[in-house]
Amino acid sequence: MTGFARVNGQCVLGGETIDWLWEAKSVNGKGLEIKSRMPLGYDDLGLVLKNEAAKYLVRGNVSFNLEINRANNHKKAVVDEAFLMELTQKAIELADKFKGKITASSAAELLSLKGVVEIEENALDEEEQKILTQKMIEDFDKLCENLKKDRKSEGKKIALALADLLDKIEELVKLIEAKTESLPEKLRQKLKEQLDKFAKDVEVDEDKIAQELVLLVTRADIREEIDRLKAHINAARELLGKEEAVGRRLDFLCQELNREANTTCSKSVDIEITNWAMELKVLIEQFREQVQNIE
Repeated sequence: MTGFARVNGQCVLGGETIDWLWEAKSVNGKGLEIKSRMPLGYDDLGLVLKNEAAKYLVRGNVSFNLEINRANNHKKAVVDEAFLMELTQKAIELADKFKGKITASSAAELLSLKGVVEIEENALDEEEQKILTQKMIEDFDKLCENLKKDRKSEGKKIALALADLLDKIEELVKLIEAKTESLPEKLRQKLKEQLDKFAKDVEVDEDKIAQELVLLVTRADIREEIDRLKAHINAARELLGKEEAVGRRLDFLCQELNREANTTCSKSVDIEITNWAMELKVLIEQFREQVQNIE
């Protein structure tokens, strides 16, 4: 979900050249969160931007920034002469009263005081402002399209990393599956060794031994977990091949993969299977971390 885009625009209204610059930055996020920083007087654009951006983006924390430059903008200083004269008189009185202790205020100092001078910019009329806003929104759509392309390009790189992790996860699952085939015989041998060690001189019913062996094998049976792991791996590969937002569904599959890996660990009676299941959990966590980067 990471990405960056920039779009420049320009138009001439009322004989004045107006330039603008849109910038967009996107980072990971569970949902879609949009923040915008607009120039003074353009705060109302915020809601419009959210609605427009939602047409292009599904997930991510996205920030938009707009800069406007009015190249030929004429500014006029409007002086509050009555207020200035009042301040000037006060300054003269203070200078006379504290002669030698304070200096008289300069004209520049008086003009810099708040409320003395206001800067007026030649404002656009309602129709001109409407045209300007429409043109900037058109460029905002271009910005979102470019951001989407940039995120898609980044997503392809992440998809390759995810596919590689899935291959490694699948290899471990195959190792565990192969090992489970020899578990019944291993458990039978282990049970026989325990009987020889602790009940050597006791006559044990063969049916009882068979029942106990069945219980041990049933408790240690992880074939269902393996089948589900394989199904989740296939589902993840299928999602990675889709040209649409799949981040949330992959998030869910990560939870399911992790659940099956945990169950495999808890049911394991073989040290190799336990170690492979632990390694499986590490790979699934790496997969989950990468999934947070895609839409």
